Order: sequence, then C-alpha cells, then structure tokens
Amino acid sequence: MTKTDEPTQPDTGRSPLARGFPFFAIIAVALLALLAGGFGGSYQGKLTEVQKNDNASYLPATAESTKVGEESARFLDVEALPGFVVFHRETGLTDPDRASLTQALDAIKGVDGVQTAAVTAPQVSVDGTTASIYAPLVAKQAGVGVPGDELVTVEEDLLAAARAAVTDDPGSADLAVHSAGPGGLLVAFIDAFSGIDGVLLVAAGSVVIAILLVVYRSPVLWFFPLFSALLALGLSSMLIYFLADADVVTLTGQSQGILFVLVLGAGTDYALLLISRYREELHSCPSRADAMIRAWRRSAPAIVASAVTVMVGLLCLTFSELRSNQGLGPVAAIGIACTLLVMMTFLPVAVALAGRWVFWPRIPRVDRAADLATHGLWGRIAAMVGRRDRPAWVGATVALLLCVTGMGALQTGTLSASEGFTNRPDAVVGQELYDAAFARGTGAPAVITTNASAVAEVTAAAAQVPGVATAPGSVCVQEDYAKLAALGAGSGGAAPAAAAPAPGCVPPELQVTPIDGRTVVNAVLADSYDSPEALNTVENLRTALHAVPGADARVGGSSASTVDVQAAAVRDRNLIIPVVLVVILLVLALLLRSLLAPVLLIATVVLSFAATLGVCGLVFDHVFDFPGADQEFPLFAFVFLVALGIDYNIFLMTRIREESLKHGTREGVLRGLAVTGGVITSAGVVLAATFAVLGVLPVVFLAELGFAVAFGVLLDTIVVRSILVPALSHDIGRSIWWPSALARAGR
Repeated sequence: MTKTDEPTQPDTGRSPLARGFPFFAIIAVALLALLAGGFGGSYQGKLTEVQKNDNASYLPATAESTKVGEESARFLDVEALPGFVVFHRETGLTDPDRASLTQALDAIKGVDGVQTAAVTAPQVSVDGTTASIYAPLVAKQAGVGVPGDELVTVEEDLLAAARAAVTDDPGSADLAVHSAGPGGLLVAFIDAFSGIDGVLLVAAGSVVIAILLVVYRSPVLWFFPLFSALLALGLSSMLIYFLADADVVTLTGQSQGILFVLVLGAGTDYALLLISRYREELHSCPSRADAMIRAWRRSAPAIVASAVTVMVGLLCLTFSELRSNQGLGPVAAIGIACTLLVMMTFLPVAVALAGRWVFWPRIPRVDRAADLATHGLWGRIAAMVGRRDRPAWVGATVALLLCVTGMGALQTGTLSASEGFTNRPDAVVGQELYDAAFARGTGAPAVITTNASAVAEVTAAAAQVPGVATAPGSVCVQEDYAKLAALGAGSGGAAPAAAAPAPGCVPPELQVTPIDGRTVVNAVLADSYDSPEALNTVENLRTALHAVPGADARVGGSSASTVDVQAAAVRDRNLIIPVVLVVILLVLALLLRSLLAPVLLIATVVLSFAATLGVCGLVFDHVFDFPGADQEFPLFAFVFLVALGIDYNIFLMTRIREESLKHGTREGVLRGLAVTGGVITSAGVVLAATFAVLGVLPVVFLAELGFAVAFGVLLDTIVVRSILVPALSHDIGRSIWWPSALARAGR
C-alpha cells in the first residue's frame, strides 16, 4: 500500500457495487481494444494508398459531367489529366533556352506515366518569355485508375526530367521549369496531404498534451487520454483502410484529415468527462473500482448520447449527392464509434488499475469533498447566472445576432483550384505563368458528347456561346457564326462554298470517330478552366446545346465537373441541414425526456452556427485575405458545429437533469453549471485546438473549416453553454422539462 492510496480498504478488493457490475466484460473488451488499436496503428500511414482525390471521387453519379466522362471513355484507350510543363525566363527565352526545349520534349516523352502520344511540340508565348509543352498524365488505363501517390511520383519524374534536360546546356541552366494545368494542380492538392499522418498528428498531439497538462496539472494523467485516442485512431484507420480498399467507402485527403482531428478531439472530450466524474467519486469511495463504476454509470449516458448524436449527424451526409460527402459520413462515424468503444472500455480500466497516484500532485482522497466543485470560479458564474438570468440570456442572444450580420461577407463558390492553397506550390506558380502567356482555356476544353448526326448543329451552337474560344487566337464574327450554322443545312453535312466561315475562324472540332451514332466534340474555353467566367460559360453552353433538336448533347470536362460539384453542394446543404436538425432533435428528446428543452437547445446551436458563419465571413475577408470559400464549406461547418456543439449542451443538460431530480430545476441548473463548467470548458478548448491544427495543411478549405469549428466550439462552450442555455433554463424553470413529469415537480 503506497502512501498515496487510501488505507481504509484495499483497492484490489471487489466491493458489492463492483460485484454487481460486469467489470470483467469491460476488461475483456478493453484488452481487445488495446490489441486491435495497437495493431491498427500501422494502417494510419497506409490510408494515403486508398485515398481518392480526383473529380470522380466528388461528383455524383447522376451529374452531367459524370455521364460525359463515362461516355467519352468509350472513345479512349487512355484517360488522361491535362497538364503542361512551363518554361519561363523573365528577360525572355534565349537561343540556348529554345534549343533545350527540344531536349526537354524528348525527356518528357520518356517519362513513364505520361501520355506520350498526346505530348505536343513546345509553344512559345508572343512576348517570348514563356514556353509550354502539353504533357498529360495517364489517369486511367484499361479501366484501371492510377492511385494518387503514383500520380505525384509521375509529376515529380516529369519535372525532374524536364529540368535535367534544360540544365544540360549551361546557357539555360537557370531557366525556370514548373508544372501547370488541371493535372499539375490536382497533383499539388494530393501532395498537400502527403504529410497528414505525420505533421498533423504531431501538431494535434502536441496541442492536446499541452492543454491536458494545464487542465489536469499532472505530469502523468495526460498520457491515458492521449494514448486511448491513439488506440481509437489506429482501430478506426484499420477498419477504414479495408473498407476503402474494397470500395465500400470513399476516402479523400480531406476526410482523412478530419478523421484524425475528430478522433483526437472527441476522444479527449470523452476522457475529460469520464475522468472528471471519476475524480469526483474518489472523494466519496475508498475503492477505485467502485469510484470508476459510479463514474462510468453516471457519465456513460451523456457520453454515449453525445457520440450517437455526432455519428447520426455525420451519417446524414450519406444523403449527399457528392461522393466525397457520402464517404466522409461513414468514415467519421467509424472514427467516433471506435473512439467511444476505447474511451468507455480501455480508458476506465487503465486509469482505475493505475491507482490514485496518476492524479499527482493533486491526489483525490476520501474526504466527502465532492460538493466543493460547486464553489470556486464556476460556482460564482452559476450564482451570477441565477441572479440575473434574463439579462444574461438576452445579452448573449443579442451578441450572437450581431455576429450573424457578418454572413453577407462570406463568399462561397468563388474559390478556384489555383486559389485553394495557403502556400504557393509549383503548380500554382506555373499556372499563373501559363495564364499570363497563353490562351487560358487551352488544355482543359469543354467535352461535348452528342449524336453524330447533329455534330454540325452542335458545333455551330457552341461557337455562338460567349466565352467559347473556338481555337487559340482565332476570331469569329457574327457572320461567321451564321455560316457555321449553315454547315448543318447542306446535304450530308457538306456546306456550299459561300457558307464557309472566314479564314482563322475555327469551330469546336470533331475529335473522334463515331461509335454507335455518338461522338465527342471538344470546345476550348476563353478563360482558365477553374475561373468563375469558365463556369458561367459551361452553364450557358449547356443551355444552348440542350436546345439543339435531335442532338442529345451533354457537356462535361474539368470546368463542367466543378459546376456539377457546386450545384450538388447547394442541393446537399438544403437537404442535409434540416435532416440533421430533425435527427438531433429526436436524440435530445429521448435523452432528456422533454420536447421544450431539445427545441431550445437546437435553436441556440443554430444561432451559434449562424454567428460563426458571420465571423468567418469577416475574418476570411479582412484577416486571412482568403479569396473565398468552397461551396461545401457551410454544410461541413454546420455538420461539425451542430453535431459537436450540441455535445456540450448534452453534457450540461444531463447533469442539470440529474441535479434537478434532487434539488429542483432552478437549483439543479446552477449546480449543474457549477460542477460541469470546468470540464466542459476544458473539453471545448481541446476540441477547438485540435480542429485549428487543420491549418497546418496547406489547403484553404481545411484552414477555413478548422477556424470555423474552433471558433464555433469556443463560442458554444463560453457563450451558449455557459450563459445562454443555463440562464434561459433558469428563467423558464421547471417548464423546461415539458411534457415530462419533472415539469410538474419541484421548482
């Protein structure tokens, strides 16, 4: 017996309470979780092997661009990602530079993974400062897609070969060589997640350790929550790896990053709640087993309800049209389920077996001092809320409404692919140089599938759409459009000489031999494929071509894919947000046995979400100087903020209900706030900090999501849960539990 343990009763003995609890079953599951989580840790680094980050991983199966992609694949032995190698010298390309381009062309053709047959001769810009070679990357061959990590390797080999070719000549040794085009930008996006299992985990783990050291004030106790969270991450990584490898779920780089911080953040939250209750019980129980069993029983309803709420909210994403969202739902839900399993089995067993010494230097003793939690800072805050409940909740509501006014500054759907990085990868530099020197739409045309009998009409209709640059440098006037339309009027598609367009006006070109009466036409756009102007052109192009009789024309390609992703994101937002609210409302109603309390809780969280979006709009524009936000940002922010933000209200209201059964509603509100204030605030800080760590990855979407969730969680923790909800509940009184019996009892 150590001095730190209580001598009144050996902790190794089983008390009557322990004998009535299936503790051995918990131990057995804990051992399985330890083994599975430890073994699964090796799969964290392998998740990148089963990631899918191309447009096909995001697009809904019903999207027009998806159908075009499937149809156009029939005409192609190899599907490729358009890309360029860009050569640039600020003072102008020299003769040795131009000569080395031929060597670079040969070197590029020799790179395995480049579609050699499609590589074009070097083109030089009008001002003579920039040259480009079209070098598409093989994305799918014989129906088999190329993994993202292999595309990164091909891109690296491609640039290395081009740079080696130009540096062989001393006269062109300092010629800048960059990647560009949709292929280069996609590879840069994939590469941005390459360190996700290292950099992100180290950053998130360091933040969690630092906060737990402050919260627990113990040099030892922090290890148990963090180690348990890592076990949960290992277990979930193993399950997700096999499911993604079997194409049961779609895993993207974004999903993996969110999974890591979600498991660490939520796991630490659950651990804080359980260990806080365990410490409280240790003041009353001489037996560690009894103390942990009581803590487990009293905290389990809130923790399980919280986890179920988050999982159900996340699984609502399966209603999404976007495949990436459909995949994120089960991926994140699996992470939460594994976290719940480990935190409710391995963690309590490990902490209870370790002994009271893990709390050193603040070792809890049997002194019946549990009620001391109602004193201190949170006791004073609770007393203030009780004295001035109505001014408190009215003031908090007004403050949140003021934040909501900033929502007008939040611009969604304006973030292009090249603007989606917080740093400047090589592909972004190359794309800027290419756009400044060449026709911006070259290399990523709008892909049109149509009936072969209507090619002439489709070609003429496409040529008349503003924003369609029928060929680089060509200029078509209105009379030429009329002549192009006449091409379809002649017998057999032949046009009289008088109907021929002027020289230099080249219509969108027929690219392939028809198959089963269908063919493909490529239309070059005047603007960069990911620009708002190009997206608008695609929408106008679809309107024009859908109206061509007998053509059954569809428009796909890189720009069209972005249009379809954004449209699906809007549809998902309008559908999933109400579904999530209804589902969470039902969970809360079952948990609290009330209808009024859940409605009020949902209303406060929605208000907090709107306030967060308002602050994000101002901060993104005036502080971070982001060019905009992804169209999916509001939905992602809502799902995580509402599902996670409601956790703290669940933790608070379950304790308030417990205290209300003993002391009446108004006194129960104050006692519940006092005893949970410290632990819930700590949990909120941990979760906010872990999501903020998403900013270490150089992707604007994740940086914005990390800020939104971090700020929103702190807003929920500090304002909504600490002031708005308890003050409103105290003001309403026992009616908050309507229609349960508790609404008719007590005060």
